[in-house]
Amino acid sequence: MDVKDTRTLNHELVLHKGFKLIRGTHDPDDVDQIFNLEIRDSDVFVVTYPKSGTIWLQQILVLLEANGDVTAITKINNNSDLIPWIEISGSRQAFITASSPRMRVTHLPYQLMPLALSQGKGKVIYVARNPKDVLVSYFYFHKMASMLETPKDFNDFFEKFVRGDVFGSSWFDHIKTWYSHKNEMNMLFITYEEMIQDLRSAVERISLFLGKELSDEQLANVVKYSTFDNMREIPQASYKQVPVNLLNHHQGRFMRKGTVGDWKNHLTVAQNERFDKLFHKEMKDFPLSFIWDIRDIE
Repeated sequence: MDVKDTRTLNHELVLHKGFKLIRGTHDPDDVDQIFNLEIRDSDVFVVTYPKSGTIWLQQILVLLEANGDVTAITKINNNSDLIPWIEISGSRQAFITASSPRMRVTHLPYQLMPLALSQGKGKVIYVARNPKDVLVSYFYFHKMASMLETPKDFNDFFEKFVRGDVFGSSWFDHIKTWYSHKNEMNMLFITYEEMIQDLRSAVERISLFLGKELSDEQLANVVKYSTFDNMREIPQASYKQVPVNLLNHHQGRFMRKGTVGDWKNHLTVAQNERFDKLFHKEMKDFPLSFIWDIRDIE
């Protein structure tokens, strides 16, 4: 199939230039225009595959910008009001007219993002998470997200995930293309597991990367209000105020566990062995390692 084609895969997804978007949430023509956006040096893009720490970074960036003052969040509906997705319909125009610093999150692949990023403009924070936990978290998210297809069961979703037949397409393609171009741009590459292991160090790295100078007390507040437990109690951070027609909160919590190794409670031995083989095949040329079990952290 020509990668320039756009076609409906099912009632939820649209394949556009090799990447699966959500019909009704994304406009392929609008997404195409992201590539030629003018980028300022102060622009910041948080790039993730779905369910890899996006809202965690939203919280950290909002708090860093507010110098650790958590009351800044109470004035908004959700953190996405301040740091929205660049690819959602209507967001591109708002980005163009926004004042600096413009901060955005995205699940888009490298090839659909602004060309200027690979020319050293702006900053990119790529957050990676071990794909087995991504798979499990994404399964539960599909149960509550109205814009996504409700899975038949975990086994069916497992098959779709390993095929890349989900929004975001292949986890492997996403991380490999971004990682292979990391030296062409101003990128901080960090993992979800590193953030769980030592959140303060992660916040310090992010702050340094962004050129933010905070006092020890301000930095401590950013860390304090960016812990999983505290974020769950902050409606703006945990997306509790997102309307039920978008997220059915009766089907689960947007912030479910936020741990490492939950995949052990879901993957069968056969599925795990199959996934390991796929991982080693796909990632053999990429020097990336992941923490797969919370015990390796504790």
